[in-house]
Amino acid sequence: MSVAIRPGPDAGRSGPDVGAGVDHPALVPGQLLGHRGEPERGPDSATATAGRRRIRRSLRDWAVDLACFLLSVAGGLVFVGVALEEASPPSDLLVFADVAAGSVGCLLLWWRRRWPVAVALLLAAIGCFSDMGSVAVMIALFTVAVHRRLPTVLVVAAVQLAGFAVYCALRPVDDVPVPVVAGFGLVVTAAVVAWGMFVRASRQLVLSLQERAVRAENEQQLRVEQARDTERTRIAREMHDVLAHRLSLLSMHAGALEFRPDAPAAEVAQAAGVVRASARHALEDLREVIGVLRSGGDGDPGTRPQPTLADVPVLVEESRRAGVRVRAEYRVPELATVPCGVGRSAYRVLQEGLTNVRKHAPGTVATVLVEGGPGAGLVVELRNPAPAGGENAAPLPGGGTGLVGLLERVSLAGGHLAHGWTPDGEFRLRAELPWPAGQPA
Repeated sequence: MSVAIRPGPDAGRSGPDVGAGVDHPALVPGQLLGHRGEPERGPDSATATAGRRRIRRSLRDWAVDLACFLLSVAGGLVFVGVALEEASPPSDLLVFADVAAGSVGCLLLWWRRRWPVAVALLLAAIGCFSDMGSVAVMIALFTVAVHRRLPTVLVVAAVQLAGFAVYCALRPVDDVPVPVVAGFGLVVTAAVVAWGMFVRASRQLVLSLQERAVRAENEQQLRVEQARDTERTRIAREMHDVLAHRLSLLSMHAGALEFRPDAPAAEVAQAAGVVRASARHALEDLREVIGVLRSGGDGDPGTRPQPTLADVPVLVEESRRAGVRVRAEYRVPELATVPCGVGRSAYRVLQEGLTNVRKHAPGTVATVLVEGGPGAGLVVELRNPAPAGGENAAPLPGGGTGLVGLLERVSLAGGHLAHGWTPDGEFRLRAELPWPAGQPA
């Protein structure tokens, strides 16, 4: 039996109805569709993946059950008729008991899916003397083979073979040796069990494929959520790296205007111009970051180029114009020769460091060092002493959000980041980045 099932729109949810993804659900067993009803109280079943719940019959199941009932009734009547045609027919009382008990056995087939073992054992007892229930006995054994494990199937088959032996003793067949009848019954029983186990294996394969499809869909949704979280983290890091620098400049110049209301008009106009320029640069940087994130790459034709190590002198001059005293030393032959990815990471490290100096150590002198070369790696370092009068009273935080973002950025670039207080009482931010020999800028 081959059934093609596609994960439906509800796949992955609790209690999925897989029938939504089947072209012709009426032709598929309810066990494979996942239709669920009341809890199933029976022992282990091939439908264990359905959560131990009774499976509602599909249209195909109703058709099969009706066919099994009619087949068992028709086959039973044929066997009863054959018995009556024998030279020594059974007594009327035995025929009546045979037909009555066999009819009850045929009716029991309607409950064979819910209680397969119980129905099979009752039919085994009926089959000890009834021709009317002989076909129903085989159908019940087939159902057990489909819905139960092999040990249970073997026990039920052994019980039915024992009942068949009792039948052979009570109602021997004329002109047919007992060993031949017994061998025929053994072969038929083995064939029914093998057929049922094959159907069970086929259904389990379909169920396993269905579970894999649902699991794959859930994993895909999880990967999408993880990608979204990663993208949010990336956006937050870029926003912090770019905007913190500009906003700190705005805050410093706005503070100067607030505390110097009596300043000359020329100085006020100059400070206001710096505030306006910083705000414009902040908007440009924001538009640049959004453009790069949308494009998924390092740049976009519609945005400005991303900063590299060659832009560090401009960054230092901006900080100086904002009132930060900076001593810079460059021990790289040519800043523009540093690879773009490495230079961008180094730029962000110094940008964050200078921003922290303006925030937490105003009035101090910051020292910037850039050194390295191809093959030896690139080192960027920023040092600053504690604010005057607050070296111990207000220590610089050991790891804020910006430093956490820098640590992630440097780690992704294959480098190492260290920050903290030195024995000399200075706060040091140092990043070591790989600069492979021969790598183009």
